[in-house]
Amino acid sequence: MIRRAVAELVGTAFLVAAVVGSGIAAQRLSPDDVGLQLLENSLITGAALVALILALQPVSAAFNPVVTLVERALGVLGTAEAAALIAAQVVGGALGAIVANLMFGLSAVSPSGHVRAGGGLWLSEVVATLGLVVVIFGVVRSGRGPLAAFAVGGYITAAYWFTSSTSFANPAVTVARTLSDTFAGIAPASVAGFVVAQGAGGALAYGLVRLLYPDAAAVAAQIAAEPSAQPLVREPS
Repeated sequence: MIRRAVAELVGTAFLVAAVVGSGIAAQRLSPDDVGLQLLENSLITGAALVALILALQPVSAAFNPVVTLVERALGVLGTAEAAALIAAQVVGGALGAIVANLMFGLSAVSPSGHVRAGGGLWLSEVVATLGLVVVIFGVVRSGRGPLAAFAVGGYITAAYWFTSSTSFANPAVTVARTLSDTFAGIAPASVAGFVVAQGAGGALAYGLVRLLYPDAAAVAAQIAAEPSAQPLVREPS
């Protein structure tokens, strides 16, 4: 459990550092082209996800409380395990944002003033999170777990562009991004709407996974009982 929690903390920290750090670099390198800034931010985030999942998948590589909660709902994790991993993800995300700020010569914590609110953005977060969870569990369910890193990295890179919210799709990352008043930041007052939308997307994804793969819960229980079962996600079915 300690190994899993550390993997989640480290992985989420590096993920947020990549998101925030590449956003700062993009603003400085391409100050007059927001589209180019978003392209740079999305490519670096997707590439970092591929690398981090490949490196940490043998231990634990969800980096996302929604994914962890869906694992819990499918019976892959116990309640205490899920709570510990989510706590590690939130702490790791905060550390990643702080480190990114410091790397670029900014204050360790600078609360973001970037307000992100409105029906279109909230719907985008529902869609982004729904798609992410279905991609993860669909890839694993089809027996292509080793390809999950590329599927997730590719999906997030694309979702930066086809959602108006730029696809946060992750409560831990959302909270962490309040700590940086930069390109990737989000105002603290905007967090609740995003997290609620992400939770709704995760709930819809859970239902869709159960519908598409009706044996998911049974196989999840079997895999969770195997000492050699490896996470992420730990194959639900």
